[in-house]
Amino acid sequence: MYLLGIDIGTSACKIAVFDRDFNLATMVTKPYEVYYPNPGWAEQNPNEWWNAVCAGIRELTVPLDKIDGIGIDGQGWSCIPIDKNGEVLHNTPIWFDTRAVAECAEIESVMHGTKILTNVVNPSYTTPKVLWFKKNMPEIYAKTQYFLQSNSFIAYKLTGKFSQDKSQGYAHYFYDLKNCSYDGDLARDMGIDIAKFPQIYDCFDVVGTITEAASRETGLRVGTTVVAGGLDAACGTLGVGVFKSGQTQEQGGQAGGMSICADEPKFHEKLILGNHVLPNLWLLQGGTVGGGASMKWFSEQFGTDMSLKQLDEIASQTPAGSDGLTFLPYLAGERSPIWNPNAKGVYFGITFDKSRGHFARATMEGVAYSLLHNLETAAESGASVDVLRAMGGASNSQIWTQIKADVTGRTIEVPGSDAATCLGAVLLAGMGIGLVTNLEDTIGKIVKVKRVHQPNPANFEAYQKGYKTYIELYKRLEDLM
Repeated sequence: MYLLGIDIGTSACKIAVFDRDFNLATMVTKPYEVYYPNPGWAEQNPNEWWNAVCAGIRELTVPLDKIDGIGIDGQGWSCIPIDKNGEVLHNTPIWFDTRAVAECAEIESVMHGTKILTNVVNPSYTTPKVLWFKKNMPEIYAKTQYFLQSNSFIAYKLTGKFSQDKSQGYAHYFYDLKNCSYDGDLARDMGIDIAKFPQIYDCFDVVGTITEAASRETGLRVGTTVVAGGLDAACGTLGVGVFKSGQTQEQGGQAGGMSICADEPKFHEKLILGNHVLPNLWLLQGGTVGGGASMKWFSEQFGTDMSLKQLDEIASQTPAGSDGLTFLPYLAGERSPIWNPNAKGVYFGITFDKSRGHFARATMEGVAYSLLHNLETAAESGASVDVLRAMGGASNSQIWTQIKADVTGRTIEVPGSDAATCLGAVLLAGMGIGLVTNLEDTIGKIVKVKRVHQPNPANFEAYQKGYKTYIELYKRLEDLM
């Protein structure tokens, strides 16, 4: 017996198979493109996600007929228009697309005084993008049967069923985060047809089973169970063992940030509140653009003759604080806590003595400063954090993880799974098929910490100065940006 996890990331999808004891059996990664047709736009073709999923599944080294459950996680804030025949009508704007600035003002005017619990209006969320389609491509809006999220699109391709899971509901400004329901009146006031949004499911609910068409494309067995799944950050949070109030995940994927688990909705206007993939739990999230993507960009542009491991090595030979070189990781605007689509990346403190090692370390430190900025903002709402559970590719870098511990002054634990998001998704699948009946016992058995990074007091002191520069730089440059 096996469980399959599908992770629709920004740069690639991961397809991972776990056995009934949740040991990773095999994993395949398939890349796809991000398109930038205009300034501020960032799109992907959902059909390319599906093609990558199909190709990845067929490369798995386990018998596909032994897979009994499938869970799906994916990037947030998609806006995939699907017609009545299930065809994709347009590329989806993705999570760092900022085209819908004008639509945000319209939404804010409607939401003024609303009593439902939702997030601060920003063009990255799904609802402004829906209105953008309505205003700029009315023929697309008119033909749209449903607007889907990334995981619900893959669930549809597998089962022929449309769904909206609770953990992705925070993308909609007419979704009540406290009651996990749509507010049809609020949607109407925004000029949005609520009928264009699918039925809401718990993340472990069974949406449907593999159809004959999906079986032909993937090789999966007809009738295999598929659950709704959820947001990649929320599934990853579960996958590193964060499922109790007060526990916190640190995200080191393409995006950066953190997710603080709470048993009541803790709202902060500068952060992101969403439902966890488990009932009656919420995640107070800090979502930043500059996570692993910042180091990937630096490597591609300025480290092409060096591996990431070599960049780690030269960064480790540079002192904490990078001798005054400071990086603002706002390479595609910035989300929390500054919420500025016009924010720009900056290296400050460049002098003749700065080496590539300085720039590599400063890039890591800038991402760590953005994490601290979100943690300090969360503390304003009473959400304090002592220990972080790291996930994502950046957690494999010991120097970068140590920098985050030193900058934040928090202990960082690194669990053993390199596929935390997929693990979270298959845990949901396990719940859906009845394999997981006691989640706490299961997580206690399968999520093991392999490294612990304690903050270095001397480096923490050095980073206090660097962090002040980081904060002051944005304040002084904001108008210029």
